Amino acid sequence: MRLALAQQAASPDRNFNLQRALGAMDRAKAAGADAIAFPELVVDLFFPQRPDDPTAADCAEPIPGPTADAIAARARDLSLVTVFNMYESDDQGRRFDSSPVFDADGTLLGVTRMVHITDYACFHEQQYYHPGDRGAPVYQTQAGAIGVAICYDRHYPEYMRALGVAGAELVVIPQAGALDEWPEGLYEAEVRTAAFQNGYFAALCNRVGAEDRLTFAGESFIVNPHGQIVAQGKQLAEDLIVTDLDLGQCATSPARTLFWRDRRPDLYPDWLGNPVFSSE
Repeated sequence: MRLALAQQAASPDRNFNLQRALGAMDRAKAAGADAIAFPELVVDLFFPQRPDDPTAADCAEPIPGPTADAIAARARDLSLVTVFNMYESDDQGRRFDSSPVFDADGTLLGVTRMVHITDYACFHEQQYYHPGDRGAPVYQTQAGAIGVAICYDRHYPEYMRALGVAGAELVVIPQAGALDEWPEGLYEAEVRTAAFQNGYFAALCNRVGAEDRLTFAGESFIVNPHGQIVAQGKQLAEDLIVTDLDLGQCATSPARTLFWRDRRPDLYPDWLGNPVFSSE
């Protein structure tokens, strides 16, 4: 698989942002990519920076819908597997942080919805998102088996393991990560560990640029199943990162030749179902 990550900023003009995303797809295909991934909330400013942003409701769209349909059409025209991210509305009035996944023929294979929803300064996501109800699906695309861990979900090893158990060869992480949000190197260390423990490639695609209360860092990166960073984008600048991935490395990784062989899933439900720590 040749994978492209479209590290891009957002402006107040949603249609302009969409057109730039379509242009990134064109450039990725010209560079020989088989698949492309985008950051979190591609066509919108990051409205969770503030609680109760009155403009956010106008950003939510159904999938399929106008934005998703435009991405699907370009994916079909370019024969490009595409992992997008947007603010989704459903017919029950709920809102989700969602990643539609399109195959190379433009088919909507499914929609991953962020499961774990946080709320802290400048990330008031519980004000906007319902918890995802689609589990941790893995999509069989023409480029390979792809799972999605949307932003905050990457912090949960149970979620990252579920994608591996379901057969993911690549886990895409659409991200809205701010400059100096966490200690230096922690983004990379966390994702490197997940890839190493689960035997898949992981690709974190971050947004970039100064917005209202946050400056998004960029520095998107791709990790192989041995936990090694194989490509990284620019800091504080837009970028298109294009890298070849040998998906055969998944089957020969330490996780899938050693660690998984000795797993004890019969024990884990009892351990994980009785947490000692409580936030109350």
